Amino acid sequence: MASSDFDGILLGMGNPLLDVSAVVDQEFLDKYDIKLNNAILAEDKHLPMYDEMSQKFNVEYIAGGATQNSIKVAQWMLQIPGATSYMGSIGKDKYGEAMKKDATAAGVNVHYYEDESTPTGTCRVCVLGGERSLIANLSAANCYKVEHLKKPENWALVEKAKFYYIAGFFLTVSPESIQLVREHAAANNKVFTMNLSAPFICEFFKDVQEKCIPYMDYIFGNETEARTFSRVHGWETDDVEQIAIKMSQLPKATGTYKRTTVITQGADPVVVAEDGKVKKYPVIPLPKEKLVDTNGAGDAFVGGFLSQLVHGKGIEECVRAGCYASNVVIQRSGCTYPEKPDFN
Repeated sequence: MASSDFDGILLGMGNPLLDVSAVVDQEFLDKYDIKLNNAILAEDKHLPMYDEMSQKFNVEYIAGGATQNSIKVAQWMLQIPGATSYMGSIGKDKYGEAMKKDATAAGVNVHYYEDESTPTGTCRVCVLGGERSLIANLSAANCYKVEHLKKPENWALVEKAKFYYIAGFFLTVSPESIQLVREHAAANNKVFTMNLSAPFICEFFKDVQEKCIPYMDYIFGNETEARTFSRVHGWETDDVEQIAIKMSQLPKATGTYKRTTVITQGADPVVVAEDGKVKKYPVIPLPKEKLVDTNGAGDAFVGGFLSQLVHGKGIEECVRAGCYASNVVIQRSGCTYPEKPDFN
């Protein structure tokens, strides 16, 4: 394929958030009832932690948001300017400006909806022993409107793309937007992919998630999310391989593509289910002392995976690229990466 064929080939939609990240202690986690390897929406009880985190610990600010991370990593792996596009909602403030600058510098074509009255969303990232916990305060990210998507200059991004990726987190914000994109994908034989994203999405947004499942050609998630999905659906199994198979066999809206389920398990092998069969792919081993934090590991895996999927590569290459990208990211703070990938 010529590089012009890649113009806008991959579109992401999600919640752009500024990560406010710090290595914390167990006492802090306990005080605010925070569990590692989890992602939640901030409640009132979490509000005092914002100032406390900045006062007590060394805080870093990193452009984040699950889908935006994945799209930036895919863009980095592809090294073709403008191959990826992204939509979401930010505030008209310095954080929003910083995010725009960061994503544009990464080569992503961003079309943000800018909310006049709400600040850019943030995500507190608490790191302990390399594991992360996410507490998101969506703010402006929660204000995305389907009217923005329908504007000709934005819908043009949907028309141009051949692959779509939306993290489950966006289900809480604009299910109408997701519906328009998934129906366009199905009607035009394009590839629609989503992520389970967090246990709370599988649990409390089950109904909107279920409406999307028939359209998903690829479902991503981690082992905790997969087990929550299984429990919520009454499958009575904790076996990730069985769950992955069952997910891949849920009904589909069109027969164009078979569904593939891809479940990551931290340092354990990646589980891929398609055609009623499971394959496992080992991840790249990393000595504990090289692990900085797992924030963005799953996002980076998806970004790497998608970078090869848009090239028409087989599942093995897609997983290999996903493992490469997540291995790079976990050796750095947040979802960041060196200037050029070293992936062949």
